[in-house]
Amino acid sequence: MSNHLLSSFPVLLIFLFSPTNLAQSPAQAPAVPVAPTVPVTPAVPVTPMVQAAPTPSGSPPNITAILEKAGHFITFIRLLKSTQTDTLIRNQLKADSSNGLTVFAASDNAFGNLSTGALNSYSDEQKAQLAKFHLISSVLSITDFQTVTNPIATEAGPSIPMNVTESGNQLNITTGTVNTTVTGTVYTDNRLAVYQVDRVLLPLYFFSTPAPAPGPVPSKPKKKAPAPTGLSGDASVSLSGAVRVIQRQLGVVSFGGISCCRTSFVCLS
Repeated sequence: MSNHLLSSFPVLLIFLFSPTNLAQSPAQAPAVPVAPTVPVTPAVPVTPMVQAAPTPSGSPPNITAILEKAGHFITFIRLLKSTQTDTLIRNQLKADSSNGLTVFAASDNAFGNLSTGALNSYSDEQKAQLAKFHLISSVLSITDFQTVTNPIATEAGPSIPMNVTESGNQLNITTGTVNTTVTGTVYTDNRLAVYQVDRVLLPLYFFSTPAPAPGPVPSKPKKKAPAPTGLSGDASVSLSGAVRVIQRQLGVVSFGGISCCRTSFVCLS
């Protein structure tokens, strides 16, 4: 009996410590599936020429608000305000009979390219004309410039025109002193079109020096009559202020106020 127990003891030990009877470890949580990486699309850079939102119907477009929203037009806005051109634009856009306006807005970079102190050197009248020279008295789209007649009159007056030509959706502008192109559209609707230019549109007459007015023509000095040189046979001679003797090829002798002819010795008093 004891021998039988001893012989079965190893078998019991093997049974107790077999892998099937050992305590199983807790089951591991299933791995959370990782979502596939979605490629991030880089943001599209915003170009400087973002068109401002259209103005609500019935309200005239506000040129300064449009330029402020677009940015980089600080100097041009200051020029419009100091010359009251912004008020002119607002009043014209309010008018029922207005044909609209086209504005060539010079960027801050354009004014920075002017010679130092150039803008401040202009008189108030010149600054006002400079601001108005950037305005055309009708609203024109890019394609409208295909049919315009050059030179185009500006708000500065018909005597200060410019030429604008369209070539492949590009507007070329020349003023006689400045050649530039439109670099983008800032704003457009049925009453107002605003285009950016990177050169200040300087009118030709700013650089034209008028010829001085002709002065009075100096009068030539009058020639004095030659003084009598003496007595001659062919001259009329006055003697003593009373008697005039005309004698060809004869001499005359005067004695104390009495004139005598040498040939006849006849004395005349």
